[in-house]
Amino acid sequence: MPSRPSRRDLIAAAGVAAALAPAAAKAQAQEPAMPTSDKIGFAIVGLGKLSLNQLIPALKIAKGARLAAVVSGHPEKAKRVAAENGLPADAVYGYDDYDRIAKDPRIQVVYIVLPNSMHAEHTIKAFKAGKHVLCEKPMATTLADAEAMIAAAKAADRHLMIAYRCHYEAQNLDVMRRLRTRSMGKVRQINTTMGRQADLSDPSDVWRLDGKMSGGGALGDMGVYGVNAARYLLNEEPVAVQAWAQTDRSDPRFKETEDLINWQFRFPSGVIANGSTSFAYAPTMAFEVICEQGRLVADPAAFYGGNRLTVVKGGQALPPVPAPAGDQFAREMDWMADVVRGKAPMVSPGEEGLQDMRLMQAILESAAKDGATVKTDWGYRRAVDPAGVVDVAKA
Repeated sequence: MPSRPSRRDLIAAAGVAAALAPAAAKAQAQEPAMPTSDKIGFAIVGLGKLSLNQLIPALKIAKGARLAAVVSGHPEKAKRVAAENGLPADAVYGYDDYDRIAKDPRIQVVYIVLPNSMHAEHTIKAFKAGKHVLCEKPMATTLADAEAMIAAAKAADRHLMIAYRCHYEAQNLDVMRRLRTRSMGKVRQINTTMGRQADLSDPSDVWRLDGKMSGGGALGDMGVYGVNAARYLLNEEPVAVQAWAQTDRSDPRFKETEDLINWQFRFPSGVIANGSTSFAYAPTMAFEVICEQGRLVADPAAFYGGNRLTVVKGGQALPPVPAPAGDQFAREMDWMADVVRGKAPMVSPGEEGLQDMRLMQAILESAAKDGATVKTDWGYRRAVDPAGVVDVAKA
């Protein structure tokens, strides 16, 4: 039987058609990329599915970022990828000589695309080498590691950005702006559902189901999208959470992590946000915002492409609105490049990743106590609202 799709396969699937759409190709032809000499150089650390299928192709069309180096524990694979992308032999690094990037002026940003348990080590090494860091989410597996990453960025006077691509994605920004203007009245409730079927025959799922390597199984891999979405949709922080888990321990996938987790955030404005994640239910990445006069349904909400928004008002659903075509990863890396240049504010800093980690820990704590209320008002407030600064037309 064919293997089940991984998270990255799932959220990339709908983006294939968009990437090949004539409109997207025409837009790219009309807006040529910047000359290579003006671009910020990125080193990609880890050559798995995301790097090969999304990040490296995105760097080819990015306007302000370019591929400068690759880092991998598989030398032959790294050499092949470098050659395919026109990189010289000295732009190939292994984990054993990773520190050598300190002497490579072609690299300004290091993008960490490794299993979660390796994020902190390689992020801190990059800062010691004097580089800026863009790190995949969740940013680490422990709060101590996340805090160490933030401290290392400050000590090096370098930027740490967490790869929350939805902060830069057109449909998500559209929903944020609709909510800021209260176009359908006040928000009353948010529902987020993020999950899929995990597959132990897929090596990328093996580490996601490993408690130490992933730090949270489905919650860290898929649930983090819902945790973060509730927060950026409202531009608020939850003050309390209750959560429940249901896991079949006879299923070989769930020896070390929880499976189905449901939670409920309470926000200062009175909004209730219900969240769900699982590694054993049908693939879904969607959210629904219920307002006083209607609903906003994003389904899918967080695919790599092909996202779609349905507005329901007066009991009538308007025709679904597809998200504008565009490469989310190119947008995200271009934003990081502009942050490095001092031309854009930092929208998703390390503190944003730390907040989600603390909230996910609170979810697990509540679930372990069968839904006991856990207070979550730690005083964190988002420094920059994506809806207010990310220019959809320009980014």
